[in-house]
Amino acid sequence: MKPYNSVSLLADPKSSSCLCSLFVTMSLICGAYFVGSAWLGKDSYRLSPGLVPNTTEQYSATVKCVVSPAVDVEVNDVREDMQVEKCNDKCRPVGSEALPKGIVSTTSNLKMQPLSGPISEDNNPKHATSLLAVAVGIKQKRLANEIVKKFLGNDFVVMLFHYDGFVDEWRDFEWSDRVIHVSATNQTKWWFAKRFLHPDIVAEYEYIFLWDEDLGVENFHPQRYLSIIKEEGLEISQPALDAGKSEVHHQITVRSRRSRVHRRYYKSRGGPSGRCDGNSTAPPCVGWVEMMAPVFSRAAWRCVWYMIQNDLIHAWGLDMQLGYCAQGDRTVKVGVVDEQYILHLGLPTLGSHPDNVKTTTELSGQSSPRNLSDSGTSASAELHNPNSRFAIRTRSYAEMRTFRNRWNKAVKEDECWVNPFEQPAAPQDTH
Repeated sequence: MKPYNSVSLLADPKSSSCLCSLFVTMSLICGAYFVGSAWLGKDSYRLSPGLVPNTTEQYSATVKCVVSPAVDVEVNDVREDMQVEKCNDKCRPVGSEALPKGIVSTTSNLKMQPLSGPISEDNNPKHATSLLAVAVGIKQKRLANEIVKKFLGNDFVVMLFHYDGFVDEWRDFEWSDRVIHVSATNQTKWWFAKRFLHPDIVAEYEYIFLWDEDLGVENFHPQRYLSIIKEEGLEISQPALDAGKSEVHHQITVRSRRSRVHRRYYKSRGGPSGRCDGNSTAPPCVGWVEMMAPVFSRAAWRCVWYMIQNDLIHAWGLDMQLGYCAQGDRTVKVGVVDEQYILHLGLPTLGSHPDNVKTTTELSGQSSPRNLSDSGTSASAELHNPNSRFAIRTRSYAEMRTFRNRWNKAVKEDECWVNPFEQPAAPQDTH
């Protein structure tokens, strides 16, 4: 028997041709199979719960359409591909992904609504564009009344922070039901603001006035003030003080009769570190307002709110850093309005019991607040009384040191933060 010769088989031209035809045919069949599988697989697929995008991660990277678990997504043609791409470009607030876009209400306001009556077809009706928030006590009702009436008459929303717990005693004013009352005993306006003026709640207001109660507004007109700060481009501001009738703590707040607005003040004494001149670029020489009557733009307030510390309720030290929230150059965006000015009476009311606090009328002949020697009480006794002015002032200074330490620590630890107002190092004395 003749042995099998494989070489002769391959050498046969007819056999070689058959093998090539078979190989090509099998290749075409396999290719058609894989292409068909891929096309059919594209027609319909099902997302398992484990594959649904995480909504938290979604906002830290790119925004994508979030598909609920067990939802079939049909992609049959190019038009549906474009639809998915269009959805991927939509930015949704975290938590609202399960809702249709038109029903999502992204902002709020402080406008009170009636319990009955017709519903407006426009669910975003025109409302007041600015907000006044004032910390008030019952002993300063007369003074607070003048402030509230002036602002309500100029289309403001008004919120009163009652730091002494008295609320019903304000109902004798006709405007009482038109303002928002918030009460918490012995808390400052910064405590209230951190908790009740979140930027998302007040996002519809162009400007936030966060004022003390011991201010005289006879010569102040809110709408004129708004016109000035808009024209001047001020993101953080305050009305100037009438020096002849006010308690003045910082000269930069004093009204100048020769200007509409001023952004700096000049002081030739005090050595290089305490001198203020035309070359000064840092607070308190420039880019600074006092904390008793600040006015913030919407954007500035969003920044300032984040800087307010939950436990540092007096906010001492915050004034030196406000310029970082000025949305630009603090030497330009922060200023004091001279054309619209107020009085600062300096009434030490916060923390004292109402029966022990003098009213505006009783203090009309005084140029400065009551001090410890006036009361005849020792400093030691005052310090141990948590409601005494001495104890409150001691706490305020402690808060200022704490805030400064936290700021310095944050600057040191944040390697990505760049200080836009880096001050040059002081020249070394070689003598």
